Amino acid sequence: MPSVNQINPRLDATVRVFDSFDDFGVTVPAMEYDAVFSYLSSVFRNRAAALSFTMALFRVAQQSGTPIMTVLDQVRAPDSIRVTVNLAYFLNGIRSPSTLLGINTAVTPNVWAARNVLP
Repeated sequence: MPSVNQINPRLDATVRVFDSFDDFGVTVPAMEYDAVFSYLSSVFRNRAAALSFTMALFRVAQQSGTPIMTVLDQVRAPDSIRVTVNLAYFLNGIRSPSTLLGINTAVTPNVWAARNVLP
């Protein structure tokens, strides 16, 4: 079932970050960006995932009005599973309630709304 956050495979990753997230762009100090990106690179071992989560953390920090280093300290955990759980918590704060991360139960739409959706 497609979701609001489904990726368009025809766009490259950098375009997707800036187009899909309501034209989000922020200017940050290089040291803060390097600190967040290097930590997430050490946790995920995948450059694309680290870049994506780095941008997401900066968006969380901007929308919550919290300094990025405080958000990074709250995300840090001893293992990658706990880091993923912490990231899901923060990312759910900026996502649509119908597309929450880490939720196993499917959201059941209203029967009248569901019948208007094309397969």
